[in-house]
Amino acid sequence: MTTSIQPQQPEDTLISKSQKKREMDALQDLGKTLAGLSTDTLKTMPIPDELREAIREYKRLNAHGALRRQLQYIGKLMRSVDAEPIEARLAVLRGESDQHTGWLHRLERWRDRLLAEDKALDALLAEYPGLDVQTLRTHIRNARREQADNKPPKSYRVIFKMLKDIIPEPGRPAGAPAAQTDEDAHED
Repeated sequence: MTTSIQPQQPEDTLISKSQKKREMDALQDLGKTLAGLSTDTLKTMPIPDELREAIREYKRLNAHGALRRQLQYIGKLMRSVDAEPIEARLAVLRGESDQHTGWLHRLERWRDRLLAEDKALDALLAEYPGLDVQTLRTHIRNARREQADNKPPKSYRVIFKMLKDIIPEPGRPAGAPAAQTDEDAHED
């Protein structure tokens, strides 16, 4: 009598039922986080169209049972999606990404240079030739006047927004709107 010996798998590759459940719950929570995003922000997320449509449907529903079932469906769809790019994009939106923070600091340095020295505009134009020089020059002049007169920094913020549109954010899909920053939230 011959017995068939099955090769044993190493213990570290075995995943317990509880661990699988925790992973599925984490994916469902990630799906719920996506469902809480605005429609415009959701457009910038690297997710398949089927998942995007399921999230739209979730937002449309209002009955508790229907919401729960739709959230489970979203969790099921999330199993076939790579969660890392989604989590990275969410980190950028929350301002937790070092790359995003570095980009914001770069924008602030450009704005400060533009206000401090006239030659900075030429340097910016050399690096980013497609900008509206006349409008930017007007806002620089207005921002300097606002600082001198101790007025609210309206043009100062407009310059920041213009720079956000000119200088691409790392990791942002081409043509997608830039993430909203604290600076944008404090607009007058």
